[in-house]
Amino acid sequence: MLHLPRGCSNLTVIAAVLRVELHIPDSHSLKEKRSVVRPVTEGLKKVASVSVAEVDFQESWQRCSLGIALVARDVGCLDTLIEAVRRYLDDQRKAEVVNVRVTYLEDPS
Repeated sequence: MLHLPRGCSNLTVIAAVLRVELHIPDSHSLKEKRSVVRPVTEGLKKVASVSVAEVDFQESWQRCSLGIALVARDVGCLDTLIEAVRRYLDDQRKAEVVNVRVTYLEDPS
């Protein structure tokens, strides 16, 4: 829960991080890999307004691991965003989803 100054309404923020592993079977170089990964990451930013970065396998031609951060006002909205991300990734023709791990971030207070 975010604590705001007096006079402001209370806001609840919930967040999740997805770690997505992709296989790019037709890639034979890092340049080919980037030509697949770049449009995927840019598309994710447009589809679900997320923050995304390649977090592992940077030197591998056919593997990619993306870290995706999502923030929403409640669990329902967050789950809707996660489903939108999953659908978008599943629709990619040049990259296959190998694994998705979701971690919900809790408010420490």
